[in-house]
Amino acid sequence: MFLVQYTGLNQLPFDPANNNEPLQFGSASGPLVTEGLIENGGESSKKRKRTNAPSADSSRTLNVDSTAMTLPMSDPTAWATAMNNLGMAPLGIAGQPILPDFDPALGMMTGIPPITPMMPGLGIVPPPIPPDMPVVKEIIHCKSCTLFPPNPNLPPPATRERPPGCKTVFVGGLPENGTEQIIVEVFEQCGEIIAIRKSKKNFCHIRFAEEYMVDKALYLSGYRIRLGSSTDKKDTGRLHVDFAQARDDLYEWECKQRMLAREERHRRRMEEERLRPPSPPPVVHYSDHECSIVAEKLKDDSKFSEAVQTLLTWIERGEVNRRSANNFYSMIQSANSHVRRLVNEKAAHEKDMEEAKEKFKQALSGILIQFEQIVAVYHSASKQKAWDHFTKAQRKNISVWCKQAEEIRNIHNDELMGIRREEEMEMSDDEIEETTETKETEESVSQAEALKEENDSLRWQLDAYRNEVELLKQEQGKAHREDDPNKEQQLKLLQQALQGMQQHLLKVQEEYKRKEAELEKVKDDKLQVEKMLENLKEKESCASRLCASNQDSDYPLEKTLNSSPIKSEREALLVGIISTFLHVHPFGASIEYICSYLHRLDNKICTSDVECLMSRLQHTFKQEMTGVGASLEKRWKFCGFEGLKLT
Repeated sequence: MFLVQYTGLNQLPFDPANNNEPLQFGSASGPLVTEGLIENGGESSKKRKRTNAPSADSSRTLNVDSTAMTLPMSDPTAWATAMNNLGMAPLGIAGQPILPDFDPALGMMTGIPPITPMMPGLGIVPPPIPPDMPVVKEIIHCKSCTLFPPNPNLPPPATRERPPGCKTVFVGGLPENGTEQIIVEVFEQCGEIIAIRKSKKNFCHIRFAEEYMVDKALYLSGYRIRLGSSTDKKDTGRLHVDFAQARDDLYEWECKQRMLAREERHRRRMEEERLRPPSPPPVVHYSDHECSIVAEKLKDDSKFSEAVQTLLTWIERGEVNRRSANNFYSMIQSANSHVRRLVNEKAAHEKDMEEAKEKFKQALSGILIQFEQIVAVYHSASKQKAWDHFTKAQRKNISVWCKQAEEIRNIHNDELMGIRREEEMEMSDDEIEETTETKETEESVSQAEALKEENDSLRWQLDAYRNEVELLKQEQGKAHREDDPNKEQQLKLLQQALQGMQQHLLKVQEEYKRKEAELEKVKDDKLQVEKMLENLKEKESCASRLCASNQDSDYPLEKTLNSSPIKSEREALLVGIISTFLHVHPFGASIEYICSYLHRLDNKICTSDVECLMSRLQHTFKQEMTGVGASLEKRWKFCGFEGLKLT
């Protein structure tokens, strides 16, 4: 049992060593008022005077002998303060409650005036302790030892980071003569102890039942412990309580986390199952009765989607065999008959969409016309003839309305132009420029491919019918019932169907050959047209050459003047480059300057060849002497425009 001993008050009316009332640690704090202060308020001054002259023995040690009963208190509020720091209801020395109106559910004392509803701590959760508020620690007495609080001016003892699920504490600084019984006596008030592992080096590990008990044990960190009344060094020590990392704690914490994760997964799974849409009804198995029902549904437009899904499921399950192939073919044929209906519906919807677009454009153009009229009204009102008769506020409103109307009109106009632009972009130039010949060839190719696919499908159907005929013949031979009229009728029907299929196949083959012949004919026509185009191009080139020769014969002088000095295409290219260069140098340039420019284009150009070429073209280039005295220099100038005027 933890007790607090003080000096300077009357003797205790009971033996503190025999008081076995439990004491629990907590986090609540706050000043408390004791009965001793209320009852003995008048005698407080006398009691304080007695503390000035204590005996020599009592000043050196704190007596724990239960028979002496000489344990007075120096401050009547110390006991209540210590118990309040430990989170307990304040009790008197004899174990009676000091304040009868203490509410343990609130973690604080009620009845301390003044109390208002806005005070912290009156809720369900007790108010937190401010971090800067110092916790007053008092002397704690046990049966076999005494705990002295640390110096309040010292910083709080350091602790390591708390491991997850920590239930184990490290306790260091134990006395050398300290036993496991003394450790249990000190720390069992913090909570249920599961295990203690004590070392020979004055420390131990204590494992509690719950995590919150570790926080209570950390409260004792920093206390000085003394065994009995001995002052021997082996009987004293300073407790250091800290978090300890234990495998059992980590394992239990991980198990708890896994349990929480399982609960969370279960909760999510239940939520997903609750929100999951109901499964579609199962598709019935294939039978002749169900097949007839599905065939009737396929003919109905309202039940077509459901029947098609059933048909698809049957085909994917592998219900198609030789006996059921005809039924499936008839159902597939019924499904194919809906293609034309769907195409017509799509065309109708597209037509409705085009009509809606046209209506929208017409309505938008009508709105734009009205906007234009409104803007025209504003502009006519802004003219001086009518503008001078309006007030200043009216003019301001008219100008604002005009701006708003113009902005809205521009927005609608842009929208209408965008719609027209999109319609123009839909019509590509390639489709307009397509010739009728290419269209015919593409159509013939597509028709030929379609006929080929139909031919293959008919072949496969013919093979299927042949297999069925063989199967029926085998069954007929096994049963030895040649006189059965039903089988004879079936054979006749199958033979008739086979003959009809063969005739249809022959017709399709003939049509296919005819289409192939037409395709070859179209290809030959296309080749002939291409040859004719090539001949026309050659004739045009010949005609252009004849015209050029006639022009040359009409103007023989110009031909001799222009074509004779230039002997090759390379010289013509040089003439063009030199003419361009000298055109941007109106004052002329020396032959070295011209050749240096030409060397950047071609290193093989010779200066003498360039000078000879320029001297031959007297109507295009001329040479002049510039400078005076020693600075005389020959420069070439471009005179092609002057020669053109002369000619």
